Amino acid sequence: MTIRDLIPWGRNNGHWTPTAFNENREPLLSLHREVNRLFDDVFRGFGVGLPSLNGGVSFGNVWPSVEISDQDNEIKVTAEVPGLDEKDIEVLLNDGVLTLRGEKRSETEDKERQLSERYYGRFERRIPLAYEVEEDKVDAQFKNGLLTVVLPKTEKAQSRVKRIAIRH
Repeated sequence: MTIRDLIPWGRNNGHWTPTAFNENREPLLSLHREVNRLFDDVFRGFGVGLPSLNGGVSFGNVWPSVEISDQDNEIKVTAEVPGLDEKDIEVLLNDGVLTLRGEKRSETEDKERQLSERYYGRFERRIPLAYEVEEDKVDAQFKNGLLTVVLPKTEKAQSRVKRIAIRH
């Protein structure tokens, strides 16, 4: 077996395409893929952090899910937290990191439950901010299971943004 046989992609007419895979002919490659799949399932199921492309830590099932928009004068973070009230969530800002934490409790103590795909328990999301913000003007609102935090940028942070014209 050559090293090229271990690569699941090959060039075909100048394009990268999956190569033909025969499990009967390459049992070690099949075992390797199956072990990788098992590890992926374990890490995804337990939420174990794995390195991500942006240098941070990525999780299989990160909760709550967030949207972050970076505008000229503010950063806006929206988190989906269905089934929670504002009293169940804590929003903190410390040293350029926005922290969202809280706990979602089960509504029932159903011991006969066979399957639950709902998330219960404590959560904490830390979101590093790339800009200085005016901490005394940060605003957080909660409505219909959505937490929205607006973080106004300082004048210094706003002046660092420079628009560059694109020429034809």
